[in-house]
Amino acid sequence: MSSRPKHTSSGFTLLEVMVSILVLAIALGAVVTASTSYTTNLGHLRDMTLAHWVAVNKMNEITLTETWPKPGIIKGSLSMANRDWEWRIDVQNTPDQSVRRLEIEVRHNVDDEDALSTLIGFVGEP
Repeated sequence: MSSRPKHTSSGFTLLEVMVSILVLAIALGAVVTASTSYTTNLGHLRDMTLAHWVAVNKMNEITLTETWPKPGIIKGSLSMANRDWEWRIDVQNTPDQSVRRLEIEVRHNVDDEDALSTLIGFVGEP
């Protein structure tokens, strides 16, 4: 009787290990891409929110000071949340002579083409 040793394979082959590492690398790449996109979007949403607050503050400032803005462009800058913001207000007449339309745009820089926030409101003659 010849006795042959029984050989059982209980490990992974090199090919199986390489395929699993490849799948893991692709999955981790997708996770890194998603978190980078999330971080970028989060920063942009924060900036848009702060810019909107700047616009709302300017509108409230005009409303509460009871000044009657003249038609035309008013520009300025201010600091909020440790950032500098550039704002521009376009004051226009309306068909009702006792109401003016204000379009407030807020940007990081004067040179920025697109505004981070635009607020349109109306003020009545004090």
